[in-house]
Amino acid sequence: MKKIVLVMLLLFVVIVYPNETNASKMPCNLTLEPLDKNLKNAKGMGLIYKVQLNPPSFERTNISILAVHLPEPSSFGDYDSYEGFASIPNEISWRFKLYPTPEEDTPTWAGRFDLITAKMRNAKVEVRLSNSKTKRLGQPILRGTLKSCEEDN
Repeated sequence: MKKIVLVMLLLFVVIVYPNETNASKMPCNLTLEPLDKNLKNAKGMGLIYKVQLNPPSFERTNISILAVHLPEPSSFGDYDSYEGFASIPNEISWRFKLYPTPEEDTPTWAGRFDLITAKMRNAKVEVRLSNSKTKRLGQPILRGTLKSCEEDN
């Protein structure tokens, strides 16, 4: 009797479980670390997942960024804000505004971009300095690399 139950269990695992193993690796997240080691408290998170936009269209990929304990952008020169910057090296890049929250002391900076159709392989996600008047993008402050957040299909 034990052998029959074991065989049934193994058949169930072999027949039903593969559907789960073919599932997408999304959503995923990555930690954004400071490039300047003196910015010990500065950290960020990137969230990557599929979204269905209105009016109904095909699925796209969203990148959302949240960053905390960043210095005032002006402390680095002629900058007044931060932007999210994501890229697949030698293929494509996206940049989007990060908005500060109204917290005391240092605000939390957050933003998102919903219109990505490229496969997310070896993507770099950064928080960069920005001058909103000149549209000049500055150096990265936080960075994370995404190696495995992609669809298997």
